[in-house]
Amino acid sequence: MHTIALSEFRANASAMIDLVEKGETVRILRHGKPVAELVPLTVAAPARVPSWKRPFDPVQLPPGASLSNAVLDERNESPW
Repeated sequence: MHTIALSEFRANASAMIDLVEKGETVRILRHGKPVAELVPLTVAAPARVPSWKRPFDPVQLPPGASLSNAVLDERNESPW
């Protein structure tokens, strides 16, 4: 772990980010007290995708059926 003062971090931010990319942890001090730590990201599990962003199969209507009638039928069948 590397420990540096805030002023030193400001002057060498890019180098500190490079250290974090390599797996190091950087602790930042302000007036001698720790205020932040830069740690490498861990990729434990893939990010969860909300349901509204997940791909879905397009609606397949029977030949000759209109989309507006299909929407109205679904509304009428809905319990709410």
